[in-house]
Amino acid sequence: MTESQKKKQLRQHKWLATGLLLLMATIFAVCLYLQKKTAAPWAGLGYIRAFTEAAMVGALADWFAVTALFHHPLGLKIPHTNLIQSKKEQIGGNLGKFVEENFLSAANVRPYIAQIDAVQFLLRWVEKPENRILAIQQVKNYAAQFLRKSDDTQISHLIVERAQEFIAAKNLHLLAGQALEYLVRRGEHEKLLTTIGREISQYVQEHPEVVRERVKKESFALIPSFVDDAIAEKISKGLSTYFAELAEDEHHPIRLEVGNILYSFSRDVKEGKRMHTELDELKNNLSHTDQLLPYATDLWQNIKSTLLQELEQPQSALHRYLTSALDRAVNRLQTDDNLQNKINGFVRYHLFKTIARNTHRVSTLISTTVGKWEGRELSNKLELEVGKDLQFIRINGTLVGGLVGLCIYTIAQLITGNS
Repeated sequence: MTESQKKKQLRQHKWLATGLLLLMATIFAVCLYLQKKTAAPWAGLGYIRAFTEAAMVGALADWFAVTALFHHPLGLKIPHTNLIQSKKEQIGGNLGKFVEENFLSAANVRPYIAQIDAVQFLLRWVEKPENRILAIQQVKNYAAQFLRKSDDTQISHLIVERAQEFIAAKNLHLLAGQALEYLVRRGEHEKLLTTIGREISQYVQEHPEVVRERVKKESFALIPSFVDDAIAEKISKGLSTYFAELAEDEHHPIRLEVGNILYSFSRDVKEGKRMHTELDELKNNLSHTDQLLPYATDLWQNIKSTLLQELEQPQSALHRYLTSALDRAVNRLQTDDNLQNKINGFVRYHLFKTIARNTHRVSTLISTTVGKWEGRELSNKLELEVGKDLQFIRINGTLVGGLVGLCIYTIAQLITGNS
């Protein structure tokens, strides 16, 4: 309900209560007139007059009481009137204390917090496709904002520090040798040989003039050109076939030989003094910030640029990864009861702890806010909220006062013997 509607409703109820008072006054005046002007007035006029007379008293008393809460009745600064405005600090303090003690106490708050199921709320929210899209987009926005505002110099120095710690803690010759041995054992060099063989074979096929020119350059002047061309063609075909076989044959002798060479080299890296010395010298050089910082800066700029591009593209690999990660997280949350209990327990515990720790702040907030309001503003706000109902006190006071007056008059008539 808007403020204008509340004001209109309050005016209507005030007029209703005031109209009832005026009605009682009119009836009282008519009864009084008839009693004085009629020689033998109707006996019932006395009862009606008693009712209306007491009703006016009740109406005026309750009007004074209701008005005194929010205003000075008739503008007269009678003591203990305009209570809301004069007691606003006390009202604010008492209201804040009342809320703290009766609404935010541990006994009252705990049952509600125990019923909170944060996981189910989250699952219901994330079930909607538009909310999933919103969640992923927000993660991307926050990540992009973090990257753009990040201190590149500080991050570059952090990379250098971590690299220096890593280098200082490792024996580079053992690490390099073990890494090379691991790659050979996994057959990674086989993939490289396959690629090299395929590319060289295709290049020789597509560029026979390279071989032909080389053959002519190394050939004798007395040998005819057609002989050189024939030799070049044979060489081209042989090279192309050889490297094609290297690419296709998993048991090609060259593969075995290269594997043995790499194994031997990895042992030399781990155990050889020359490689040990050279790698230690490299390690010492890398331990200097000036040596590492340009590489770290370039590395971070490349990472940052790549991530920003991925975050800006709607269907990038990073977007697909975030979508997949969200799906996996939701699926696990739906099926893992233990995880649900942990999350709900965490939320309930910290929510209860936060409320218990800050209940006094709620009380202070209420009392401070009410205390900062202008007295007239507070009085008007409260009157708009409860004034309509308070007008019923005036109406009830009018009717109840009339009935009480009627009862008293009736009893008096019975005692005195008048009818």
